[in-house]
Amino acid sequence: MRILDRYILKSMWNTFIGCVLLFLFLYVIIDLFSNLDDLLKQRVAIELLAKYYLAFLPIIFVQTSPIACLLATVYSLGNLNRDNEILAMRSTGWSIFRLTHMLILFGLLISIFVFVANEKFVYTAQERMKAVKQQFDAQAVRQQKQDEIIKNLSIYGLSNRLFFVGKFSTKDNTMENITILQQDERQDLTAKIIANKASWDGKLWKFYQVQTFNLNAKGRVIGEPRYSEEEIMDIPESPQDFLNQRKLPEFMNIQQLENYIWKLSKSGAKSIVHSMKVDLYSRYAFPFTSLIIIFLGIPFSMKIRKKVVGLSSIGVSVILCFLYYVTNAVCIALGKGGLLPPLLSAWLANIIFFGLSLYLIAELP
Repeated sequence: MRILDRYILKSMWNTFIGCVLLFLFLYVIIDLFSNLDDLLKQRVAIELLAKYYLAFLPIIFVQTSPIACLLATVYSLGNLNRDNEILAMRSTGWSIFRLTHMLILFGLLISIFVFVANEKFVYTAQERMKAVKQQFDAQAVRQQKQDEIIKNLSIYGLSNRLFFVGKFSTKDNTMENITILQQDERQDLTAKIIANKASWDGKLWKFYQVQTFNLNAKGRVIGEPRYSEEEIMDIPESPQDFLNQRKLPEFMNIQQLENYIWKLSKSGAKSIVHSMKVDLYSRYAFPFTSLIIIFLGIPFSMKIRKKVVGLSSIGVSVILCFLYYVTNAVCIALGKGGLLPPLLSAWLANIIFFGLSLYLIAELP
């Protein structure tokens, strides 16, 4: 590595670490003071509070690393430009890519690190945070366990059954708006059961207003559906089993989410599968945000020579960063709404702003 490369990389690294540490400090302080009254009333132990914020750290890092990369890029290249060091490098025949390739490599490494942190730390940290936060108020936890309403519950149960429950009440162990998809060993649908309500009597599930549809190998209904006002079904899952199997997609890593999508895809739940595929592909696209942000910061950093121009360049780059997040949110929403393919909706914002950054870099003198 050449001396100039080390010089640029050192400036980038120091600024990035400084920004991340500052964001970590601000996040913790703001969250702590916003909840200070509740913490004092509940007399939360220091050890419990420390566990909560230690679990919070990887989440903060993943969320703030893109803006830290932007500030580090603008600051590092801006300083070089103000001191005419970039002009000296360009006069020796260095291209924009040669000058900034260490920054691009740095952004790529940060993207890989964010991806690994997401898979190894963030999703488990979210669960730990939720568990620790529930301990802040033991009375609230007991009340939640006694009377919790869970909506849109999807569970892949035993005997190749897939359950879709519109509403699940933990207070009286009842379910409403139930759809059960029965599959065979090859994961082909053999029956579809729709029930208005189900209740647990301590040993068995009793279903009410039940319609049963038998299906052939092509998924078409065979014969007339069977209806019963009340029916006791041989379902081994207890209410606690439903709760234990519940895991929200935002708390799953990529492998868990892929397995869950595979199970749902065998049930024919196309809209849910489509939405979850958007989440899955977003797990791959999101870590590259830091790299895209660095590309966006490069053309504006090259224009910083005077204070006024520097402030305007920083302002424009921050606005573009904000527009990137807005565009990404819109693309994700369009994907979940079925208007865009899942893969395209997850990557479209990256493609648009990467292309825009390359255009702006190409326009540099």
